[in-house]
Amino acid sequence: MKKIIKYVIIDILRNRIMLAYTLFLFLIGSSIFSLEDNSAKGLMSLLNIVLIIVPLVSLLFSAIYVYNSAEFLELLVSQPLRRRTIWLSLFIGLAGSMAVSFFAGIGIPILLFEPSATGFMMLGAGLFLSVIFVAIAMLAAVITRDKAKGIGVSILLWLYFSVIFDGLVLFILFQFADYPLEKPMIGMTALNPIDLSRVLVLLKMDVSVMMGYTGAIFKDFFGTRTGLIISFLVLVVWIIIPAWLSLRRFNRKDL
Repeated sequence: MKKIIKYVIIDILRNRIMLAYTLFLFLIGSSIFSLEDNSAKGLMSLLNIVLIIVPLVSLLFSAIYVYNSAEFLELLVSQPLRRRTIWLSLFIGLAGSMAVSFFAGIGIPILLFEPSATGFMMLGAGLFLSVIFVAIAMLAAVITRDKAKGIGVSILLWLYFSVIFDGLVLFILFQFADYPLEKPMIGMTALNPIDLSRVLVLLKMDVSVMMGYTGAIFKDFFGTRTGLIISFLVLVVWIIIPAWLSLRRFNRKDL
């Protein structure tokens, strides 16, 4: 298992696209902090990059890598290795590589310019999002045999989590505006890892006052130690469920 993980990590970190992604994040992060007089404002500008670009690249790169590794996976399956070991090694390798790239690209500027609680929260949220969307991408890739369809599904999933979900939430809020939906909103936030990460970072920035009564409700829950623990447990669940479903599908898949 260690040999497969090591091979996958080295192979990915050598990839030019991954190197370009890391360099892009580093240049963007450094530029934003250098241009902003207040490093806290730099974090706010960086938040959109973390919430939009990181999930998109994690999804697309991971899905394409799984499809391109089809022959490698067939070779490993023909060896006396358990499928569970092969798939988990690929997942750990991909997730580890994406996390290293994110940390090198965004983490270093944050540690240099804004090593605060908010900065560490954004760093943690970005690392979780990198791993979560690797798990989702692997699930999409193992379900759909066709490469073009699988990449299309990955893009649709990114659109859903980044754009469509927020539209659905706004639609529900408008339709049931006469009802107190602030508390159910906490539960709905857990259904989207991007929204959950956004709320956690924004509350650390202490901008909940700008969010009105809903912001106060969020702060009362997510701002407490219990709320933070529950939030991170939810993010862990977002990693475990897609990874477990993809493993189950891979175990039954006819290669």
